[in-house]
Amino acid sequence: MHPRRPDGFDGLGYRGRDEQGFGGAFPARSFSSASDLGHWVTTPPDIPGSRNLHWGEKSPPYGVPAPYTPEGPAEEPLPGGSGGSVPVQSSEQLSRFAGFGIGLASLFTENVLAHPCIVLRRQCQVNYHARHYHLTPFTVINIMYSFNKTQGPRALWKGMGSTFIVQGVTLGAEGLISEFTPLPREVSQKWNPKQIGEHLLLKSLTYMVAMPFYSASLIETVQSEIIRDNTGILECVKEGIGRVIGMGVPHSKRLLPLLSLIFPTVLHGVLHYIISSIIQKFVLLILKRKTYNSHLTESTSPVQSMLDAYFPELIANFAASLCSDVMLYPLETVLHRLHIQGTRTIIDNTDLGYEVLPINTQYEGMRDCINTIKQEEGVLGFYKGFGAVIIQYTLHAAVLQITKIIYSTLLQNNV
Repeated sequence: MHPRRPDGFDGLGYRGRDEQGFGGAFPARSFSSASDLGHWVTTPPDIPGSRNLHWGEKSPPYGVPAPYTPEGPAEEPLPGGSGGSVPVQSSEQLSRFAGFGIGLASLFTENVLAHPCIVLRRQCQVNYHARHYHLTPFTVINIMYSFNKTQGPRALWKGMGSTFIVQGVTLGAEGLISEFTPLPREVSQKWNPKQIGEHLLLKSLTYMVAMPFYSASLIETVQSEIIRDNTGILECVKEGIGRVIGMGVPHSKRLLPLLSLIFPTVLHGVLHYIISSIIQKFVLLILKRKTYNSHLTESTSPVQSMLDAYFPELIANFAASLCSDVMLYPLETVLHRLHIQGTRTIIDNTDLGYEVLPINTQYEGMRDCINTIKQEEGVLGFYKGFGAVIIQYTLHAAVLQITKIIYSTLLQNNV
């Protein structure tokens, strides 16, 4: 008795045969001689879709059905083969690791490595006494060195924990408000003016909820380390709640009520979100078109394809954040001065690098603050500490470029 394998079988189209035994297990087969059995277990070329045994597989024992999967009998991956699942899984894991590492490097740069620039930038913004505006990165580096020399590294990383708390409060408030209201958290592709308005209303309510905690975080980042007590990480939450209910650290009579701070805070937050969203979409569209055209004109290596999957979004976020910070820097200066007024905050002297200065402004509101800065400090007074922004985003761009070089090298060694 001979096996029912047809003559000249090459594996193509055999799966589509209407056999009663196919679709389940292999039917039991008997062989008349060892030569017939050897003929069955020989290794033909690996043809996708065939029922032939692959290299390294063993023929099923007599009467024992072969394992079955929904797409046919189970197949083992080819060890070291170019079409096996092991290289594919390794490539997928490497791709996920690359995406996670690149995103983590960008997040670390934005929130940790650039924090000294944020500290000095805010101190310069609220220091109406300052004669040096620090519009260039050279003077900013010099004053940073002076602060680090006189007060230690803590002077440049103060208030970093409170900035994370503000981000957490903002995300939590946005999630809760969108959960209990019909306001959309994201805008669909088929958007309409009503949906845009509801989405911006959600953002406005979120900024209102996070406003007292933002004010407390601002005080922590500009308060001089010389007179600063060792506060806990949750001091920002305590101060924010105390600001709402009118309890906690005593403030002067010049303290502006939260109702007076709602409009400038929400205006700055919504404008920052709108500008960054538009810039991000625009840059991402340009980068995707450029990548698509390069794929059409020339063959792209797997390394470049993997980088193109992650870096365009990071570059778009970088450009969006840079443009929105630069365009809204004068409004941010006004906002910080209004928030800090009446809180009895002592800041560092940004002219000398040592000594401290009190904040004793008497602005009546947003309009009065704008007019006073323009008259007493000039138009450049709105851009005090702008050199810190240049350093911050130069550092961010350098980290992105270094990360890209490192991952390109790693991917080339593993491809």
